[in-house]
Amino acid sequence: MAKRIITINRMFGSNGRLIGKTLAEKLDMGFYDKELIDMAAKKNNLPFDTLAKVDEKKASQWMFPVDSELQFTDNFSFIPMNDVLYDLQRKIILSLPQKEDCVIVGRCATNILKDKSLKLFIHAPFEERVQNVIRRTGREEASARKLVKKMDKERRAYYEYFTDSKWMDMTQYDLCIDSSRFSMEQIVEIVKDSL
Repeated sequence: MAKRIITINRMFGSNGRLIGKTLAEKLDMGFYDKELIDMAAKKNNLPFDTLAKVDEKKASQWMFPVDSELQFTDNFSFIPMNDVLYDLQRKIILSLPQKEDCVIVGRCATNILKDKSLKLFIHAPFEERVQNVIRRTGREEASARKLVKKMDKERRAYYEYFTDSKWMDMTQYDLCIDSSRFSMEQIVEIVKDSL
């Protein structure tokens, strides 16, 4: 039997991860964000740190020897490490609807699971996101502004590279929520009513 699945794409600093974690706790569901990197690393005997460097980034110079079935081999055919991680996470994400109710943050899960999940996009005005980053990290304002722009750009490039869809195309999401306009309790109720 298929389970209840919530997938979340989010602007950096919009508290999308916190919202996902809170939803999972309040709705008694599993939670997957960076946990997917750890699962992929352990399942395939790869170093977590190597995978974490390329997480949610489009292809770069990081390469790993694999064969055509994405099996790690000594036959040195190289593909970008980003592609390796995406494929490993994709397989894990596809298996989750049969295993448990869960919330999945990022990693193109909204696209991978398409009609098998409630697809959320969490956003907030730029200034609000900058202030969230300052509160969360203690960065100076100029540094926080730069980081928000950089992370949004990386997330957009990653999503569009692997899905051939526009990250900001709101028609692909079931709910788009401005996290600056609602309390956490209100967001949980909105999502709960939508399941």
